[in-house]
Amino acid sequence: MKTKTANTMTALIMLVTFPVLAQAATVTVTTYAQLVSAVSAAAPGDTILLEDGIYQMTSNYWSVPVPAGKNGLVIRGKSGDRTTVVINGLGMHAAGHHGFWVAANNVTIRDLTIQNVRNHCIQTNTNVDSLTVLNCVLRDAGEQILKVPYSSSVPDSSENGLVQGCLFEYSAGVGPRYYIGGIDVHFGKNWIVRDNVFRFIRSPGGSLAEHAVHFWTNSQGTLVERNQIITCDRGIGFGLGASPHSGGIIRNNMIYHDGSPGFNDVGIGLENAAGVKVFNNTIFLESAYPNAVEYRFAGTTAAIQNNLTNKAIARRDGGSALLNTNVTNAVATWFTDPATADLHLAFMVTGVVDQGAGLAEVADDFDQQARPFGSAMDIGADEWGACSLDQDADNDVDGEDLAAFAQQYDDNCLNALAAAFGH
Repeated sequence: MKTKTANTMTALIMLVTFPVLAQAATVTVTTYAQLVSAVSAAAPGDTILLEDGIYQMTSNYWSVPVPAGKNGLVIRGKSGDRTTVVINGLGMHAAGHHGFWVAANNVTIRDLTIQNVRNHCIQTNTNVDSLTVLNCVLRDAGEQILKVPYSSSVPDSSENGLVQGCLFEYSAGVGPRYYIGGIDVHFGKNWIVRDNVFRFIRSPGGSLAEHAVHFWTNSQGTLVERNQIITCDRGIGFGLGASPHSGGIIRNNMIYHDGSPGFNDVGIGLENAAGVKVFNNTIFLESAYPNAVEYRFAGTTAAIQNNLTNKAIARRDGGSALLNTNVTNAVATWFTDPATADLHLAFMVTGVVDQGAGLAEVADDFDQQARPFGSAMDIGADEWGACSLDQDADNDVDGEDLAAFAQQYDDNCLNALAAAFGH
């Protein structure tokens, strides 16, 4: 029989052997200096909340450094409204500075605006994994807006990044110099870029700007989906010249250029990109550039299917691709409102609706509505008429249902439903 003393000793040993782990802390800040101090003092896994306001950088604070070891840190706007928490830099022509410089893994930045910096709104070290950027406005950077570099002395990839629901833009409609871009990632592995808007990433002179979304220098496995790219010099790029990319999918993106003068170039460019899948994108370029999609150089082997464009899908410099069920003669009247980059189908376009190949990799469309809607998958990013509708318990759809969902779904969906059910 165990004695009371023995039981007490056992409890003490358990306390020593299994200490209580410290819980992650949450700190709220209201000024830029407080933000820098809070990040410096944070422990791994802590959360820093920013109250609404303008966080103005000063000459004392050139960036917000997130040092190695701050793994799992979360930095977010407290209100969730990304427009009311603004980290404001010293200007695109000031001395060098960034918004955040991230050297830790598994860092999350969300629900805020970063703007008006000389270099990058967000810059990482090489070999930084699991960066997550959600619901942010990233605008007016003097170089690439989000930058992930590569160093031959640290030959390891930056893995599993996620950029979702963000706005990347130059608010003046053009950048400060040609050496700019949206997302620029070297040696990235298994990144996801989805549901973002990229606007006016354009060069003012000298040469064309980098892509709105660019993964190169041995990047691999990138997924780029459901993004809207508006009047940028170049849209999406995998690889560049001799700097390759392998694997990955580019699907369900809408890319538009209004034709304004400048260094207009390709919508999707593959250069030494092996094993890439380019599926169900819609590209409408009112510029004079002749090609919507290009596959270049002998290292490019791609499958390019179900894309809807008004320009050519072109082979250059020895690239190879499987081309299937693409439509390259689109006209503006096919789309809801090209002038605002709304490239949803305006009506049931013959030769586009129900004419695509069935692709397991494309289970939904630009609006995350299920494919196919009808006898086969549509060509392009929009599945005509597709929508999700919670029906009544008796599985009927009536006029009240259509009215109730009028604010949730686009006119295409409602028109298709009305036609299908006789309303």
